[in-house]
Amino acid sequence: MAAIMLQGTGSDVGKSVLVAGLCRALANRGLHVLPFKPQNMSNNAAVTVDGGEIGRAQALQALACRAEAHTDMNPVLLKPQADRTSQLIVHGQVRGTLGSSNFREARRALLPEVLASWERLRQRSDIVVVEGAGSPAEINLRAGDIANMGFSRAANVPVVLVGDIDRGGVIASLVGTRAVIAPQDAAMIRGFIVNKFRGDPALFADGYAAIEERTGWRGFGLVPWLSAVSRLPSEDAVVLERAHARSEGKAIVACPMLPRIANFDDLDPLKAEPGVEVVMVPPGQPIPAEAALILLPGSKATIADMEFVRQQGWDIDILAHHRRGGMILGICAGFQMLGQSIADPHGIEGQTPYAPGLALLDAQTVLGPRKALLQVSGRAMGEDFTGYEMHMGQTTLAPDVQPFGLLAPDRPDGMISADGRVMGTYCHGLFSSGPFRRAFLARLRVEGDGVDHETRVDAALDDLARELERHLDIDGLLKVARAI
Repeated sequence: MAAIMLQGTGSDVGKSVLVAGLCRALANRGLHVLPFKPQNMSNNAAVTVDGGEIGRAQALQALACRAEAHTDMNPVLLKPQADRTSQLIVHGQVRGTLGSSNFREARRALLPEVLASWERLRQRSDIVVVEGAGSPAEINLRAGDIANMGFSRAANVPVVLVGDIDRGGVIASLVGTRAVIAPQDAAMIRGFIVNKFRGDPALFADGYAAIEERTGWRGFGLVPWLSAVSRLPSEDAVVLERAHARSEGKAIVACPMLPRIANFDDLDPLKAEPGVEVVMVPPGQPIPAEAALILLPGSKATIADMEFVRQQGWDIDILAHHRRGGMILGICAGFQMLGQSIADPHGIEGQTPYAPGLALLDAQTVLGPRKALLQVSGRAMGEDFTGYEMHMGQTTLAPDVQPFGLLAPDRPDGMISADGRVMGTYCHGLFSSGPFRRAFLARLRVEGDGVDHETRVDAALDDLARELERHLDIDGLLKVARAI
């Protein structure tokens, strides 16, 4: 058995993508590879084959390994639901709430459960590729750490440090990490990777050598900015904050950027459609009046985000869009917001027990302690789809409403308004099905390409693996991994 861990000099340096690409490259070499992330913090999650949830990035990495996603791949998941609190998920199931006051103590107590998942993966694989979280240079968080060096040392897994040259200061970030971490932690690091390079590699030869000289670590490669990355799901909501130029002549799908937006990768298949422009609407901006569809996404805090919709005046935009004959789709929490009301009698989300909805669907939601985590398949708009449910609310519909779809074997899901222009569903991921997406887009008078999104993602993973084979010393990484 072998293992290697990629840690980063900071967040969003490309660790998740590099792990996915390395997993696919090693799988293509005939190895049985599995991914692992001890602790993750994300509201973008996936339902696993064993009925739990893990970070979406680990589900992508499992796909890269050609393995089914399992809760052992991400044993601790924190899902932010307020500024200072997060829902704690352990081995795929809700285990309460963590606040800033008890975070460190609780985290330290979770290390045995992290190591138990780790041991099970070790027994099932030739090699495990591990992803860190944040940065080991955050020495203020080192005590009780289970995400970076705390795990690396407990499990004796060698580390390769990733730096992002695109954001600038990559020499300082790599050398500075070496300077601030404890000598015992630095001894776990076997080398570094410089990621997201643009231009002629020869221009960075001196910088690369300077990092090696000042850290004593060897370099494993200079990875260029890779076009395949844009075809992969994004793990972090920070990508939603980046401005994109608007295109002409495309049908606009407008999605409000809720503060606790969750599972926003539902939008990825629509973004890949040639005839569609997905517009993420930031706070302070109106929803475009010319939108063909307003899509209300998932949320980790439905009542708080419903209130935020009203604070931004987006409720007025949504109702006006409906009066003009526009279409509206709510997924999961978005579906709940389209109903008459959302109640939280058990305080699942916080102190606010009730919020009126947009009243565009005749439905009422009550949040409860039981979380639905299901992989589903079904049929809607005359086409089959697969997806998953991940929610803590139970929604009661008015009698004799038209369901959005039927889930196997024969369970109604969601609803469609009497005028056919407002739709709600609890199913995430349904747009990944090419035929369903084409049928849905036909309602917007857009011709969809009908390609399954997972096919696109799988091809992007192969492209990514080929590029990493060119630019990384993968044989050298394997030698490090097998040295444990």
